[in-house]
This record gives sequence, structure tokens and C-alpha cells, in this order.
Amino acid sequence: MPKIDWKKPADRERFWHSSSHILAAVVKQLWPKARLAIGPAIEEGFYYDFDASKPFRPEDLEKVEKKMAEVIKRDEKFVGKQIDKKKALQLFKDEPYKVELIEELPGSRVSIYETGGFVDLCKGPHIERAGQIKAVKLLRVSGAYWRGNEKNKMLQRIYGISFPDKKMLRKWLYVREEAKKRNHIKLGKELDLFSMHPEAPGAVFIHPKGMVVWNELINFWRKEHRKAGYVEVSTPIILKKELWEKSGHWDHYKENMYFTQIDNEGFAVKPMNCPGGILVYKAKRHSYRELPMRIAELGVVHRHELSGVLNGLVRVRQFTQDDAHIYCTEQQVEQEIIKVIDLIDHFYRVFGFQYEAELSTRPLKRAGSDKMWDKSEAALENALKKRKMQYVVDEGEGVFYGPKIDIKIRDSLGRKWQCATIQLDFVMPEKFGLTYVDKDDKAKRPVMIHRVIYGSLERFFGILIEHYGGAFPLWLSPTQVSLIPIADRHAKYAEKVKMELEEAGLRVLLDARQETVSAKVRDAQMMKTPYIIVVGDREQKQGTVTVRLRNGKVIGAMNAGKFKERLLKEKEGKK
Repeated sequence: MPKIDWKKPADRERFWHSSSHILAAVVKQLWPKARLAIGPAIEEGFYYDFDASKPFRPEDLEKVEKKMAEVIKRDEKFVGKQIDKKKALQLFKDEPYKVELIEELPGSRVSIYETGGFVDLCKGPHIERAGQIKAVKLLRVSGAYWRGNEKNKMLQRIYGISFPDKKMLRKWLYVREEAKKRNHIKLGKELDLFSMHPEAPGAVFIHPKGMVVWNELINFWRKEHRKAGYVEVSTPIILKKELWEKSGHWDHYKENMYFTQIDNEGFAVKPMNCPGGILVYKAKRHSYRELPMRIAELGVVHRHELSGVLNGLVRVRQFTQDDAHIYCTEQQVEQEIIKVIDLIDHFYRVFGFQYEAELSTRPLKRAGSDKMWDKSEAALENALKKRKMQYVVDEGEGVFYGPKIDIKIRDSLGRKWQCATIQLDFVMPEKFGLTYVDKDDKAKRPVMIHRVIYGSLERFFGILIEHYGGAFPLWLSPTQVSLIPIADRHAKYAEKVKMELEEAGLRVLLDARQETVSAKVRDAQMMKTPYIIVVGDREQKQGTVTVRLRNGKVIGAMNAGKFKERLLKEKEGKK
């Protein structure tokens, strides 16, 4: 029996697809009148859509899960074969959704798969035997329109997850429970970082404490970009329709854009920063001596997302993109891409992220010639190889103007998030007639590299909240020190310590409330303040502070000056 290589996406996909077939088989056994729709593997797990007369309840899922275990124990084979289309229509005559799909399939034959006595319309592939599935968990039921069209009937979608090892399921369930505790919307409210309001769906209201984190992210970004040779610009949020037609976004992206009329002319709210950045480049002539030009922008963009997919900070309609566009010669492309990868690597190491790379190649709907795409894809691949980076190829997932390298980070729970991207573009410079004057005094066409590191600042903020569980490292923490005087007579000394720490650039909250010390310590820990210091008679007399960490560990008495030095060193090191 072929072994499942869980690291391979194709193996996971056929494993989960096979699990969805077993789910469908069991539902048909228990509810024979339920009609089958589709049941694919998804990024994590699988689902199957059913047209059932009654809603599935939690106890129904438990019953289905138990029955699935019985089917799996029988270790039935997955057998695929091709049959005549007319025979398929007869076979599925009582399954209207299958009939609709069969009628649309090209050719005279269709593919089916059989597991035990259950037959489903499917092109495969599948695992060999049901017994390879060692653990299954059905997760939830939701509504889903047939074929994603709201004009069609609402079906019931059962989601599930399965693994070739029971330990893998236990680990997955642990991560899922931990993720609930770390949910950025929940922690955002508890830590008073941000809020969402129906008056602005898909947009974020960042609170004062959240702005501290936000500004630290931006300050770090600006400092590192200056060191890497970038300059910063700002471009308008609303630009004329003609610009978006010229850039190609109108043809490829207009369903995700917002529009308005000004003085009877059509305008669009920008979903991308690049066309505005191109106008900055075009504002004057450029010499080859200026290249590469690295131009960065923290630009606010808007993209229309369906209300059903909006999710706190990680899926919004308005967000700030940490864009940069590099204009360079063809000869400079590979080296510039390597430098961008180095910068991404530096950023992600600071935040404690591991990451992996995907090379996305030409999509079916694209601009530019095949020769241009050959050249672009080769340049990105060469840069990855020269930097000795491991990567996988994602066929057909490039953007319409060029191939790209996507960087997917792994957070502290091992979950993947796509943040940074590097896109190589020969198309936009051609569309906009961009030039530079070369050594021979002739106009040449630059190459354009689009790249982001955070991606969306809002989304990156949300990822960080979950990555750290709200317990930010010192340099990012809204409050870095909670200072607690034991009694009123210690207030003057507490003020002195506070002033010295603040003059050193540290963020200090002096908690002078009429509460017990233990209550104040508990509140500081609930707010995930990195350091909690207490001052009383002994500390006042000796010029010390008693230090404890947010995890409850007590460090004990420390000279106030040495405590300040410790924090400054930790803050600077961004540990």
C-alpha cells in the first residue's frame, strides 16, 4: 500500500478528498433521501455539500462520525473507472446535482469512483484503501449556495478533518483550541487594541494601545528600509478611471474595486499602489546611474470583499500596504530580488517566524508575451537558487503582469500565513512608457519589481496578536512596565522611577488606584504587561524595584538603574 507523504500537498489533497467520499457514503446510508452535491478537499480538511430536508444537528455529526469509523475499519478499496455518459446519467438519475455536472462534462465518458457499495462522480485521485484513514473529526455545518451562486438553492455543508495517525488529530485539536484562546478579535477587545463597527464594515478602528504597536511596526519598517536604500513616497487614494484602464487593473480587477464620480468623470479608489507610484517615477527623467531606484509607500488601499469573508484584521476592505517598487535594469533584477529576500528574512527573524517560498508562474489570463514570461520566471527562479532557498512551484498562480515569489510564514502554532510577495513586471513599464537614459545616451525600458513584506499592516498586526497570544515582546508592548506603589507614602519614589524610565523612552503605567497590590499585579498580568515592578519602604530606602514578569515569575529586587539598562538592552535587541 503506497505510503501517504503528509508533506506533499497532492497527497494531503487525495487523502482529504477520499475522506469526503466516506462522509458522503455515510450520509446517504443514514439519510437516503439526501441529495449529493460536491465534496472536495480544501486547504485544511474537506467538506461535502448536501441537499437534505432537515438541518443537520450536532448529534447528527456525532452519529455520522461514528459510522465513518466503521466504514474505515472495513478498509474498503477506492476503485475508479470510466463509464459511458449515458450510463452515468442513468446511474445518477436520482441525484439532480450530479446530473447537472455530468451534462456539462465534455466528451462521451465520465469518471466515477466506488468505495464499498457507494459510487460517486469523481475524477480522483484517491488513496488506495479507506483503512489508511486513522482519525476523523467532523467540525461543523454551514450553509452554502449550490455552485456559490446566491440565486441557487442553499445546501448544507459538513466540514471535517482527517489524518493518517491519531496523534496528528490530537495535535491538530490542541492547536485549534489554542487558536481560540489566541483569536485576535477576542484579544483585541480584551487588550483594548482595536474594534470593528457596522458603520464601517471591513475597516479597522485602532485604539490608543493598538496605535503604539502600529507605530512601532511602522518605525521599524522605515528604519530598516532607509538602511536598505529605499526612499518613501505617498500617492492619492482616488485616481482617474483611465489610469486603471491603462494599467490593466480595470480588465483584471474591477470587480474588487470601488468607484466614484467627480465633476462628471469616473474615478476609482485604488486597490493597489503601483499605478500611482509609476506616475511618481514618470515625473522626471532618470539616468542609468540612479538605478536601481527603490521607492516605498505605506499606502491605504481598498478592495471589495464579500461581507461573509470579512474577519477582524486578517480579512478587511481597507488596509495599509507596505508597498515598494524597484526600478532597475534587466542585469540588476536577480541581485535586487536577492536583496529583497534578505530584507524579508531579516524582518521575519525579528518576529520569530519561520517561512517557506512558492514560485507562482504564468496564469491563463495574463498580459505580455511568452518570451517575456520565460525571462521573468527564469529570473525569479535563478534568484531563489542563488540564495539557496527551498521553494515549491505553484503553476498558473502568478499575477496578470508577471510571476511572483510568495513567502508563507509559520506562526507559533505552526499555522501558515501568506504575507510577503515579490512580483517581477515587464508589462507595466511597457504600458506606461517608462524609460531611463542608458550609458549610450539612449532611452531604455526599466524592469519593475513589486514587493511587500508585512503585506497588509492590519493583517500582519492580527497575525502578531495570535502569534504572541497578545504577549508582545517588550519593544512592541503598548505598556512595557506596570509600576505599583504599595502605599501612598511610596508615590513620590514611584513617580521618580517612572520619570527616569520614561526619559529613557520606555512606556510606563503608574497604577495608583485604591486597590490591593495583588489585584494590581493580576490586572497587569491580564493586560500582558512584560514587567511589573513594585515599590515599597525597602525599595524606596535602597533605590531598588521588585521585579516580576507577566508569567508570574518573580525576579526580585533590582537596582532601579540596572533595571532600566536591562529593559533598554532588551528593547533594542527586539528579543
